[in-house]
Parts: sequence; C-alpha cells; structure tokens
Amino acid sequence: MSAEPIATPPDPWCPDPIRQQRADYTLEDVLHLPDDAPRVELVDGVIQVTPSPTLGHQDISLLLARWLLQHAPTELRVSQAVGVALSSNTSRQPDVVVRRADLPPGQSLLRAEDVVLAVEIVSPGTRRIDRFAKPGEYAAAGIPYYWRIEQDPVHLYAYRRGDRIGPGGERQYELVAESAELIELAEPFEVKLSIAEITP
Repeated sequence: MSAEPIATPPDPWCPDPIRQQRADYTLEDVLHLPDDAPRVELVDGVIQVTPSPTLGHQDISLLLARWLLQHAPTELRVSQAVGVALSSNTSRQPDVVVRRADLPPGQSLLRAEDVVLAVEIVSPGTRRIDRFAKPGEYAAAGIPYYWRIEQDPVHLYAYRRGDRIGPGGERQYELVAESAELIELAEPFEVKLSIAEITP
C-alpha cells in the first residue's frame, strides 16, 4: 500500500518584487488581494506590510473606539483598521476612523471624503510615519481631523486641517489640543475625553 503524498500548504502571499520595484501597485490591486494576504498599506505604488500591533496599542485602540462609539453623533460611525484611499496609488489603514454612517456595510476601502477623523496610535516602529508622513498624507487628501496618541504615558494630540499651506501647496494640520489628562473639543463633535478612559 503506497503512502499518500503529504499536501504542502501554499506559500503565503507576498508582493511581487518586480511590481514593487516599478512601484505600480494601485488601489484596485489592494481591493483584490487574496484572503490570506497580510494587513497592508499602499504608499506611492509600493505595498507595505504593516506589523502586528502590540497588546498595549490594541488596548488603547479598543478603548478609544468604544469611547467614540458612545459619544459620536448618529450620523457618524467608528471603524478600526479599515483602508482609506488617499490617491490612486496610496492607501493607509488608520488605527481608528470616525466616518460617515451612510456607507454600505460591504465597503472595504473608504474614500478620504468619507472620513471625518483619522487616529494613529504611535508605536516604537511607527514614530516617523505616524508623526510626519501620515498627517501630511491625510491633510493633503482632505481629512479634516487627525489625532495622534503617544503611549507610555498615554498622551493625545488633536489636530484640525487649517489654513497653513505646506511645501506642496496643500493645507496642513494645526494642533488644537493636547493633553495626558483631559481633551476638550467642539469639533468634529463635542468631545470631553478623560485620557484615563483610554489608558489600559
């Protein structure tokens, strides 16, 4: 009796190195990634695999999402780690987004105009991206509000897209509030957030 051949699992999906060199991936490619593809962002036509967040990062994200769900007005909804198209060859996945409520539930990639607030929680490996690259990209795409949360200790920085013009001619974010204790804002809705409520 002959032994049955052992089935080897298929190799996990990874970006095509030639296409990565050419930087010609598009939003359409991201929408049609296989089910086993890792979490990715598309930056200027290059697919970047995003690392798994730490437990502390996840705890802050969940606590903030829960707080926003409880306090956001009914015309807004809260989502986590959903893709946002910023241009034809760039998409990012903010840790938390506040978006329009009237979007179809099957939608997996938001347009920048669907997003009211993008939130990034800074980890050691994402400091430069979350502090500099992503705010510039979000502001250029027209997302009106951006929050950056630093860990250890938890400290929230709230930004609004202002009138200041960047080097590329796009409007930039301006800091409107920051605290490790209490954030109070009138926009994008009435916010009175004790930082203790989002601290694991």
